[in-house]
Amino acid sequence: MLRPLIALLAALGMAGTAAAQTAIPPGPRIAITAVTQPLPTQPQYTLVDQPLLRDGLRARSGGRIEVTLATHAERNLSGAEIIRLVRAGQAEIGAGTLTTLSGDVPILDGVDLAGLAPDIALARRIADAMTPVANRDLERFGVRIMAMYPFPAQVLFCRAPFASLADLRGRRIRTFGNSLVDFYTALGAQPVSIGFPEVYSALERGVVDCAITGSGSGAAARWPEVSTHISDLAVSWAVAAYVVNLAWYNRQEPAVRALLDETFREIADRQWALGAEATRDGIDCNIGNRAGCRIHSLAARPMTEVKASEADRAEMRRIFEQVVLPGFVRRCGARCGELYNQVIAPISGVRFGG
Repeated sequence: MLRPLIALLAALGMAGTAAAQTAIPPGPRIAITAVTQPLPTQPQYTLVDQPLLRDGLRARSGGRIEVTLATHAERNLSGAEIIRLVRAGQAEIGAGTLTTLSGDVPILDGVDLAGLAPDIALARRIADAMTPVANRDLERFGVRIMAMYPFPAQVLFCRAPFASLADLRGRRIRTFGNSLVDFYTALGAQPVSIGFPEVYSALERGVVDCAITGSGSGAAARWPEVSTHISDLAVSWAVAAYVVNLAWYNRQEPAVRALLDETFREIADRQWALGAEATRDGIDCNIGNRAGCRIHSLAARPMTEVKASEADRAEMRRIFEQVVLPGFVRRCGARCGELYNQVIAPISGVRFGG
């Protein structure tokens, strides 16, 4: 049975605040503007960013650090502006998904390619290994990644039955990001680009047959009202990153930087734990499993879970190796292929170029 995550995170929050008492000396107030998650209702925001980034830094600094925290929606942002926003000093800290941020730094797209990491433990190993590599590029933009983290597994919601990946041929599927387009094109599906807020009506009206998003994100957006079947196959993880303005960070006294580093290590641990719990929770909520639904809302019209077969998993790996990875290197350049082979291939077990 899924343990009660909200109570667990609350307990961890209290314990973490007590344990991480990095002392900072008295001094002037430090004001931080942070723009993190897409929506204020997301667990990543309410269960992690608010208690740790906003309240935790205030408590741990004895009131010296004051974080003004907001979401993309509250600032009327799409998420693609986060690196530029932080670089310009309009926010000291920002967060966004790597797929969204990769327009400015293409190597970021390689961390969360479709089919790369079938489980969240592998996804974290790749993200941790790639953080210093990505920072070599990002620091030229005046920003640095403080932590990477996932959203729930990105899974498929469909408005008609399917039993395997092969059944998706010919279906119109809402995707986001280049590697998901490559993945579903390789299956013979028709990728369609639609903004997340418009997906509900697109499914309802049959503009698309299926759509991919986080298992919990679909639950929060009430997709079970307009779709009937949900896959448990984690195609990707919508890995995201917190970035900090590097010049601002470097101006802080060493004790303040140490407190920020420590806080983001804890935030990363909490977000990865939440990503794992919220993945299964989202599916359970969507299929009407009340016992397993602790984080999101229980669907009024339960969906049918489609469990991936070993053949599906083998096909996903084949498409990643033969289509998705070469497509990424083609877009990003030869250096990205070399970095992939140096850093990610020893973890994923798949080399670029055979």
